[in-house]
Amino acid sequence: MRLSTVILPTRRWHEGGRDQWLRAEQLGFHAAYTYDHLSWRTFRDGPWFGAVPTLTAAAGVTDRLRLGTMVTSPNFRHPVTLAKELITLDDVSGGRITLGIGAGGVGFDATALGQEPWTPKERADRLGEFVPLLDRLLSEDVVSYEGTFYSADEVRNIPGCVQRPRLPFAVAATGPRGLRLAARYGQAWVTTGDPKLFEEGTPEQSLEAIRGQVEKLGAACAETGRDVAAMDKILLTGFTPDRPLESFDAFVDFAGRHYELGFTEIVIHMPIADSQFAADESVFDKIASEGLAQLGLSAPGN
Repeated sequence: MRLSTVILPTRRWHEGGRDQWLRAEQLGFHAAYTYDHLSWRTFRDGPWFGAVPTLTAAAGVTDRLRLGTMVTSPNFRHPVTLAKELITLDDVSGGRITLGIGAGGVGFDATALGQEPWTPKERADRLGEFVPLLDRLLSEDVVSYEGTFYSADEVRNIPGCVQRPRLPFAVAATGPRGLRLAARYGQAWVTTGDPKLFEEGTPEQSLEAIRGQVEKLGAACAETGRDVAAMDKILLTGFTPDRPLESFDAFVDFAGRHYELGFTEIVIHMPIADSQFAADESVFDKIASEGLAQLGLSAPGN
């Protein structure tokens, strides 16, 4: 199992932003991700910086740490322009980028470009076209495509990604269509658990719901002839009834229970005071340095 973190882009680079990414590498995290949003929930009226420039800056000050989005969506992205940015970012980082990608939601991103928010079906329709086209754009030198939502006209992406055949996708999905996309195109699958259980559910109910998601992923992989055991499974914490950052022991118990479900990576938020991601910094540091070792699992950086 690997341990990673999320760094929300709320700080100016020279006023603590840079230090967070350096700290993530020093603590030995496998990867550090950031949200790819234009703004997000309770942070909407405060500082919030762009994901791709932030990751580019982070690539310049780190050496080992994997970097990525958690997650990107079609809400305000187009696969043609995104592919060019990702190829550049993969080059700058020396091949350390993972793209977390999902259908998006109904938050601020959904209407920022002036459109009405899409229904769940419309978001799934777009993701179903977005992911295969992005796969081609990152894997082929020249791509032309005419779709329902997206088009590409002799788009050149030379020399392509440093990582071959392209940088890895971590597909966030819980519905049948998204899980089929994950099974076909994802090097990893991402879940945050069952959102209906976040406020009123129990950790036991959450664990069973996630178990059901893993089983559905297995069925989707079986449809494509893929071995689900060979696919990375990422749990983004902070959206289940559990409180894994409440104490070191709470994290060890949480990680152990989800490791038994087959998860290969757990992602915890770097603490932000006076927010839903507030946590004791000393507990966070101990989890980063000792949490997986307590379970007899590999070190975070492995």
